[in-house]
Amino acid sequence: MSQITGSPATKPDYEALAEDLAQELQCGCCAELVYRPVVVSPCQHFFCGSCCVLWIRNGGTNCPACRGVSTIVTPSRPLQSIVDILLRADPSRERAERERSQADEVYKAGCSMRIPTPREASPEPNLNQNADYVRPCPHCAPDNAFGWRCPQPVIDYGIDPERAWHLDDGNPPGHAFCGNCENLLALRAPSTTKCDLCQVSFCGVGVPGRCLAAPLLSQHPHNMSDLGDLIQSSEVYGCFDHNTVEVDIMLDYLTAQELSPRHIYREVASYIHSQPNGFRPLIELDLFVDIHSVTAGIDENPDAPRNRICRQCATEVMLWGIKDWWIRERQKGFLEESVTRRPDCKEGISCSRQKDLAHAREYNHIIAPRFSGDSVLSTDASTIGVQGSPPAIRARDGGKSGAMQQ
Repeated sequence: MSQITGSPATKPDYEALAEDLAQELQCGCCAELVYRPVVVSPCQHFFCGSCCVLWIRNGGTNCPACRGVSTIVTPSRPLQSIVDILLRADPSRERAERERSQADEVYKAGCSMRIPTPREASPEPNLNQNADYVRPCPHCAPDNAFGWRCPQPVIDYGIDPERAWHLDDGNPPGHAFCGNCENLLALRAPSTTKCDLCQVSFCGVGVPGRCLAAPLLSQHPHNMSDLGDLIQSSEVYGCFDHNTVEVDIMLDYLTAQELSPRHIYREVASYIHSQPNGFRPLIELDLFVDIHSVTAGIDENPDAPRNRICRQCATEVMLWGIKDWWIRERQKGFLEESVTRRPDCKEGISCSRQKDLAHAREYNHIIAPRFSGDSVLSTDASTIGVQGSPPAIRARDGGKSGAMQQ
């Protein structure tokens, strides 16, 4: 009889099935259980509707998974039905209400969308230009529109090939390449600024607001415009040792207090700037090395004050200090009692079970240092990382900026 009706699945079998199903239903962008799934044609890869919208908004012109040529994106009822069955069987896998609400603001359920076709590259402005030679900067021409003439103008290859500057010879005297648009710039031009952390210069004329090293507290961290960017950033979760419970608590707090990523950056930057060693410990850790694909300048005075910063370095500063910022912010007493009354985990921030949701919900892992000497900024470079900042140096290999940020 048991061969006809089948014996009920044991608990381990059920959990394994649910886990396998959840793995198969992961969004190809955010790697979470897909929410309001959409399917890309013709490759049939699927994603969260909100993830696909954000991909298109950020300039995506193909499938986010296989990069194949794609045309239309449609909602998938079959996938949604399977997700609904899984969530009825295991409600703990459902995303947080805040996250669902923000995703619904980005993508309206049931809507189809089109992935735009790739734009053709603009034709070369000078057909006689040789790609092996440097093009003049915007200030090299005597009749340029910027009102300032470069004292060491670069010769245009199309005009005088014999005197043109070859790329193999490095940067032309008095020039460098912009860290954002990567065009040649004059180092002494009034529009040129230099980031005091990565030592890369910016032209100030290529892309307004982006080809710029702004004053420290005026800059906007790159790719961190709103809370949605924090939610989408795997680096933020890495800064908290992938303790999603603590990150969700912080995100709920940011939403309730109406605080933006830029607010966090400015408070982190102000705090570091106020410390005796300033940004020097972060610089000694090479936190700002190779952020851009262009050659950086030389830091002639390591003890000089750091007053200007680029967008990419601003993001690195925010990620480096976000966990310590959250420790300080929690002490202001604005959190709900259900959060503050949780007992501290004996292992603290070094607990290896932080990824266990049940353990993370039961115990607090965001624990302030007992002594002021424990602060990451009050020690030398050999001891930095006490408060959980290693992820900021860690996972930057895949996140180098380089190409022009439009």
